[in-house]
Amino acid sequence: MIIQLMKTPFNALPVVSIFSGVAGLSHLGVIRVAGEEAVKFLQGQLTQDVALLGLSEARLAAFCNAKGRMQASFIVFKRSPNEILMVCSQDILATTLKRLSMFVLRAKAKLSDATADYALFGLAGSAIESIAVGAHPAWVKADIDAANVVFLYPGNGQPRALWCAPAGTPVPTGDALPLAQWHWLDVQSGIAMITQPIFEAFVPQMLNYESVGGVNFKKGCYPGQEIVARSQFRGTLKRRAYLAHMEGEPVVGQELFHALDAEQPCGLVAACAPRPGGGFDAIVSMQTSAAADAEGGRLTLGSSGGLALSLLPLPYPLLEDI
Repeated sequence: MIIQLMKTPFNALPVVSIFSGVAGLSHLGVIRVAGEEAVKFLQGQLTQDVALLGLSEARLAAFCNAKGRMQASFIVFKRSPNEILMVCSQDILATTLKRLSMFVLRAKAKLSDATADYALFGLAGSAIESIAVGAHPAWVKADIDAANVVFLYPGNGQPRALWCAPAGTPVPTGDALPLAQWHWLDVQSGIAMITQPIFEAFVPQMLNYESVGGVNFKKGCYPGQEIVARSQFRGTLKRRAYLAHMEGEPVVGQELFHALDAEQPCGLVAACAPRPGGGFDAIVSMQTSAAADAEGGRLTLGSSGGLALSLLPLPYPLLEDI
């Protein structure tokens, strides 16, 4: 049975209180790439231009297979000219490290799991003010003593940042922010990171990575580049990422269905978190044709008879021209 969950528009949902505080990001890990050819090595592997990455910048980047499907995504920044840190989901770190290491060959670059060497925390709202002078645009990196602070896309309209520092560094001051609330802010940012359930499920544009600084179309070759570029320039992309709300609990990797085709899924859940006050919000990647005809409970979760979901406005514009 299809249950219509949202009888009111998104702007009629209960207003969610502003969250501020510091969250321990135990679900993330760190890959370190060090050596005089570290930049050159990653330049040939990621969707991002690592060679042009400055010491006061960070970038979103993806690691793809030969068919352009994302095997991992990272927040990438340099701690020094020859040392690069890549923050990714812990559940794909070991596999990603092994796959990347296969391509090192004779390059003067050493890859390692540096998760135990660094502490990762998420800062939201006023917690940022305690260590930095105001908010900054996304992907700006500030070095504060031994810590690197990467400013992220806002979530629920409030500033956020990733704090990364050597293990043992005093934790930033601020109220404790539950990890579940940080996950919801992540979903509200509209940017889904690759986790094991969606390994090789999407090309970058299916998660809107080209619109949030995750793909550089002017750099040199990397695995899957031809597919990624063709999707952008030849107009062959038929799937996009959207924000959605539902009352039932979704699972990452769960299929979505549209009423016009009860047999074939039209999309997948890429990220999800409980919405404070009730229900769940999610980032879903789905066919643009299904998204254009999503009113009236026509989108359902898990099966054609599953719980209905409603699409919400994205917090950023989609890139139309390169």
